Amino acid sequence: MGARKHGAYAGAVTPSPLPVDVVVQTGPAEWWEVLAALGPLAVLLAAVIGAAVSLRTLKQRAAADTAALAQQREADNRSEWWNRSQWALDSSLSEDPRRAELGLGVMAVLAESGLASPEELKIITVAWEDPLDRAPARPAVIARPEAAVPGHRAASRDPGVQIAAARLRLVTDRRLGLATPDWVKDLAAGTRQR
Repeated sequence: MGARKHGAYAGAVTPSPLPVDVVVQTGPAEWWEVLAALGPLAVLLAAVIGAAVSLRTLKQRAAADTAALAQQREADNRSEWWNRSQWALDSSLSEDPRRAELGLGVMAVLAESGLASPEELKIITVAWEDPLDRAPARPAVIARPEAAVPGHRAASRDPGVQIAAARLRLVTDRRLGLATPDWVKDLAAGTRQR
């Protein structure tokens, strides 16, 4: 019989225990625990701030580099403009009428450039003064006698040189905001007697 009792228990199902709720009560977290929990957030915040500062620095450097390149390009352009102007001014003062006419024509083109400052435009006026003083189209009231004009050149009497000088004066007067006499406008258009 003893074996039967043992066998009866062997086939019986034992009920599973019910879950037990365990409540652990702790005191408030210590400061170092809070600090340790915020550590990864602090690292992330520092990384974002560092990235923002680096990005701003890169943008400032790029803007500064762009500005420096633009200034260098402007300086180079002005230097080349002045080299061309020197050649044209020297040519305009030549005794050879064809070279003087070419120099005045090149100066008229250079005077149109935004690289020409008002001071440089005033310097350019020296190229057209002598030929226009000798122009037959110039009103007799304003004309100066040859003896009164120091260093006059034979090329200044050439009609092509005088027309080129009148065209240069139109440009410089317009850029400097000065009024151009009608006789100079007529000469520049080639409508005055040569």
